[in-house]
Amino acid sequence: MMNFFNKIKAFLSNLWGNSEKSFDEQLSGDIDSTRFVVLDTETTGFDYTKDRILCIGAIILQNNRIALQESFEIYIQQEHYNQASAQIHGILRDSILDRPNELEALQQFLDFLGDSIIVAHHTLFDVTMINKALERNGLPELKNKTLDTAVLYKKTLLVSPLFERKDNYSLDELADKFDISKKDRHTAMGDAYITAIAFLKILKKLREKKEITLQELFK
Repeated sequence: MMNFFNKIKAFLSNLWGNSEKSFDEQLSGDIDSTRFVVLDTETTGFDYTKDRILCIGAIILQNNRIALQESFEIYIQQEHYNQASAQIHGILRDSILDRPNELEALQQFLDFLGDSIIVAHHTLFDVTMINKALERNGLPELKNKTLDTAVLYKKTLLVSPLFERKDNYSLDELADKFDISKKDRHTAMGDAYITAIAFLKILKKLREKKEITLQELFK
């Protein structure tokens, strides 16, 4: 087990060490050629300390295309069970028997993620949950650049005295706004897919106003 743990630490050290410059250099590239990883986590709850990740779903988005054939989905061994949240995401303690432990799941996810830009809806929650899992396992936190569709969506809205923007827009609201099916809502892969489509729709809306650069998405 210790050898496995050391391999992961070495992997991360190499990844973050080689990527330190590339995280900043990425912003000088163009949006279309950039590799985005759109992700979502299903968790036992919203407490960063007590709750745990049950599933991570992630999709690659590049060149205005969603690469479903290269998607990533992993269910993690449950050490904490919350019956109330299980009624929402439907992940039962014994519904999937062959699950890796948290450390093994993190290694697989990080290998998939690489130095890509992370896109999520309410990114802070998902990234913090992942970082807490990394911290529990003695690993450094993510250094990837992140974008939040909840924030980006507000950039598409007209600024008018007659129109009052909300502080927060849910994923359900974005799905309704952009006519995106909510068939697999509240599953990690389903929500990642909805978020990926919403992100593409947001980019299209922003481009209708003017040409935008990758750097401008982070402003």
